[in-house]
Amino acid sequence: MIERKDIRNIAIIAHVDHGKTTLVDQLLRQSGVFRENEVLQERVMDSNSIEKERGITILAKNTSIMYKDAKINIIDTPGHADFGGEVERIMKMVDGVLLLVDAKEGPMPQTRFVLKKALQQGLKSIVVVNKIDRPEASPHEVIDQVLDLYISLDASEDQMEFPIVYASAKNGFAKYELDEESDNMIPLFESIMENIPYPTGDEEDGLQLLISSIDYDKYTGRIGIGRIERGSITKGQQAVRIERDGKITQVKVANLYTFDGLNRVEGQDATVGDIVAISGIENLNIGDTICSVDKPEALDSIEIDEPTISMTFMVNDSPFAGKEGKFVTSRHLKDRLERELLSNVAMRLEEISTDSFRVLGRGELHISILIETMRREGYEFAVSRPEVIMKRTEEGLLEPIERLYVEVPEENASTVIDKISQRKGEMQNMEPVGDMMKLEFLIPARGLIGYRSEFLTDTKGYGVLHHLFEGFEKHKGEIKARNRGSLVAHETGTAVAYGLFNAQERGRIFIGPGVEVYEGMVVGESSRAEDIVVNVCKRKQMTNVRASGSDDALKLVPPVKLSLEQSLEFIGDDELVEVTPQSIRLRKKILDKTARSRSQRTNV
Repeated sequence: MIERKDIRNIAIIAHVDHGKTTLVDQLLRQSGVFRENEVLQERVMDSNSIEKERGITILAKNTSIMYKDAKINIIDTPGHADFGGEVERIMKMVDGVLLLVDAKEGPMPQTRFVLKKALQQGLKSIVVVNKIDRPEASPHEVIDQVLDLYISLDASEDQMEFPIVYASAKNGFAKYELDEESDNMIPLFESIMENIPYPTGDEEDGLQLLISSIDYDKYTGRIGIGRIERGSITKGQQAVRIERDGKITQVKVANLYTFDGLNRVEGQDATVGDIVAISGIENLNIGDTICSVDKPEALDSIEIDEPTISMTFMVNDSPFAGKEGKFVTSRHLKDRLERELLSNVAMRLEEISTDSFRVLGRGELHISILIETMRREGYEFAVSRPEVIMKRTEEGLLEPIERLYVEVPEENASTVIDKISQRKGEMQNMEPVGDMMKLEFLIPARGLIGYRSEFLTDTKGYGVLHHLFEGFEKHKGEIKARNRGSLVAHETGTAVAYGLFNAQERGRIFIGPGVEVYEGMVVGESSRAEDIVVNVCKRKQMTNVRASGSDDALKLVPPVKLSLEQSLEFIGDDELVEVTPQSIRLRKKILDKTARSRSQRTNV
C-alpha cells in the first residue's frame, strides 16, 4: 500500500459568483505557476468565451499547483445546478472539497446542491469564507448558517468538524482568524495540506482508472481524464476498457498526460492518486474503467440525475434558410449533437425524424448554452419552446417540481407571490432580511418556463431567483403560459418606418426599420391575448396632396431586442426560434396565415 503524501486532490465548490474562479487565479499566481512579470487576464480558468461573457463557470476544469514538495490538483466546478452533471462526475476524482461561501450572502441554493453531492461521496471539506473585505460582510453569522446547512444535509460527525479559513480572493490573502494580519494565501495552502486526505492505494496491483471527464482534440481524438485508484499506467500500455454496461474491449494507451499549472504535459508513467489524461482509445466514454489486462475489475460508475427539460432542434426551413449559417443540414446537426453527448453527461438525445431531434437537459440554461455555442460555431437551425419531462406511473402523471428561492424588495413581494401562485407555486417560507424579503416556494418546473424576464420586470431588476430540482409529484393541472399573443408579419420584405409606426400601436415591436422579414415571422408582442397579423413592410401611399403636420417624421418607439434566453421564454407552443450565427428570429411553425388559421380551427 502506497501513501501519496506528495499529492492532494481537491474540488472547489460554491454558489454562482461567490469567487471560485478568482480564488483559483490567486492560488495559481502565489504558487509560482506564472512568471512575476506575466500579464494575466482575470479568471484564467474560465476559458470558454460564453463563460467570460456571463461570468459563470460551465465546464469543470483541471489545474495543478506546487506547494512546498506537494502537488495540489484542483478542479474548478460550475456553481449552477443546470451544470450539475459536471459537478457529479468530478467528485469521483477528489478526496476533499473547498466550500467557498460569500461573507455577506452566506450559503445559497446552489451551495446546498454541490455540498450535498460532496457529502454523499464522503468527502472531507474546508470552509472558506470569501469576500471578508466587503463592508457589509458578517462572517460569524455565515459560519452559523454553514453549520445549519451541514446538519440539514445529514453530514457525519467527522464531516461536521470542518476547518475554517477566512479569505479575500480578490485581494489575495487568507487567514485562520479574522483579527490576524495576512497578505498571502499560505494559511489556505497549509489548511489543504493538513486537512485534505492524501490518496492511498496499491501501486503493485492491477490498474484501475475511472474516466470522469472527456475532452476532445481534433488531432488526437477523445481524451479521457480520471484518477488512478489502483496500480500504475504507462504510455503505450496494453489495457482493458470496461464500459458502463459491462462490455470489455482490449485497448492501448497511446498518450499519457498529467497536469502542470493550466497545461497538459505529456508523460511516460503515473501511479495511484495521480489525475491523468489518456488518448488513443476510440469511443471512450465517461463512466468507463481502464484496467490492466490481467485484472479487469470495474469501478462504480457515475450516477447522474435525470434531465427535466426537453427542446426540439430541427433543420431551419424558413425562407432565409442557409443564408447565414455554415452548417445547415440535418447531418451537420445530428453529428454536432452526438458530439455534445461525449462530454455533456447530463444531456440526452432522441431522434424524432431525419430533420428533428429532441434534446433533454437539466434546465433552460443548460440547453441554451449549447444553442449559443453551436450558433457561434456556425450552425443554423430552429428550436422549439422548452417542455418539461413528465413521468407516467401507476399513481398517474408525475411532473418535476423545483424548490424556488426568491429574494425581492419588500414592496414587490406581493406581486411576486401572486404571479408564482398563478403558476401553481406553493409558499414554504417567508423571511425579511433588511429591506428585502426572502421567499421559498415549491413550484412545477413548467411554471418557471418564461417567468424569469417577467420576474425581473416586476422587481425592476433588483430580484434574485434560484431554483433546484426537488423531485417528482402529481401533475398540478393547467398553467396559463402566456397572456399575450404575437405580432406576426403579413408578408416577406423589408420593414419600413411607416409599417412599424402603425404596428407599434398593436403592441411591443422587436425589430427596427431596414430589417428583412418573411411571412409568419414574429415581429413583436401583441397587446391582446390573441395573435395579430401586421404589415411592417407597408409604405405610405404617395399623393400630391400635402397636409400641415401629417408629413412630419414618424416617431418610432425603440424596438425591444430579445436575447436568446428571452426568445426561448417568449415563444408559444406554435412558435420556433430560428438561430443562425448572425441572427435570432422568432417565427410561427406554420408560416402561411391561411394554413395557420385552418390548423388552429382543427385543433380547437
